[in-house]
Amino acid sequence: MPVDVTLTDAEIDALQTWVRTTRIGSTVTDVEPLTGGSQNIVVRLLLDGRPVVLRRPPEHPRPTSDNTMRREIAVLKTLKGTDVPHPELIAGCEDLDVLGVVFYLMQAVDGFNPGTDTAEPYVRDAGMRHQVGLSYAASLARLGRVPWEGSPLAAIKRPGSFLARQVPQFMKLLESYRHDNYAPESFPSVHTLADWLDSHRPPDDEPGIMHGDCHLNNVLLRREVPELAAFIDWEMCTVGDPLLDLGWMLVCWPDGPNPIDAGSALAALGGLATRAELIEAYRAADGRRTEHLDWYVAMACFKLGIVIEGTWSRYRAGQASAEAGERLHASAENLVALGTRVTKGDNPFV
Repeated sequence: MPVDVTLTDAEIDALQTWVRTTRIGSTVTDVEPLTGGSQNIVVRLLLDGRPVVLRRPPEHPRPTSDNTMRREIAVLKTLKGTDVPHPELIAGCEDLDVLGVVFYLMQAVDGFNPGTDTAEPYVRDAGMRHQVGLSYAASLARLGRVPWEGSPLAAIKRPGSFLARQVPQFMKLLESYRHDNYAPESFPSVHTLADWLDSHRPPDDEPGIMHGDCHLNNVLLRREVPELAAFIDWEMCTVGDPLLDLGWMLVCWPDGPNPIDAGSALAALGGLATRAELIEAYRAADGRRTEHLDWYVAMACFKLGIVIEGTWSRYRAGQASAEAGERLHASAENLVALGTRVTKGDNPFV
């Protein structure tokens, strides 16, 4: 479920002291929660009367939560001044004496999330619904071309082959779900897909910035013109192979096979660009070469299927609801089945 939490009075006082000390501003008012993802807390507030957004880890942070915030701060610093739509970073705070966690402030973006909302011009005009997908694909191409060497984001790049790490890393994640009531062997088709991905892995290309979780629930769209206003939720960003972002976007695009039901509010109106049109818009915006696109699509199915299978494992351990567990387990099996179709030359996503 989405996190919908605000700051305590003590935290607001600490935040106000911090913005004054750092000379970012003087007065914090009108603090209210925004509906965020399931992983972090997102809060809207006024800083000297202007709307800004604070993003911080959840109430009960995970061991990696502060590093996730540091990663997001590094991303927004790296994207500053580029033509990739993103929220403008105001300042980050790594001093745990302020809120007890790493957090940051960013400019509020005037846009809407197409997963839960639709601006009126898009309701009236199917052409806007079609065009905004092309803007999304072109923006994704530009993200993969942003220079990152020597940037704050360079520190998170791991040495060695990004592509060679993917199957072992996610099979290890699947194995981590093991407990008395869940065995990874009960998800057998994923092992066949893993073998194909390993044996058909394309050569490594020039590394680039990846968003890591590209779907319509993780963007904001402009209200009056059919353009991307911002990529949001950068917690899975890394320096790797941007073509995996393209594969992920195609798998999650809510047209035809729609295994995760992303962007449902906009998709319900119809008229979206086809996946073939998204690919063409990506190429036209100087995106990466796509001759191995089937592999990246199959890899996106593999990774996303394993990620959401974790909820089924948690349900089997009594830590998630039956509704969520069963729904996401069905989606995970569907994703792996779709990925397996791709390996056989039947790609339903292009």
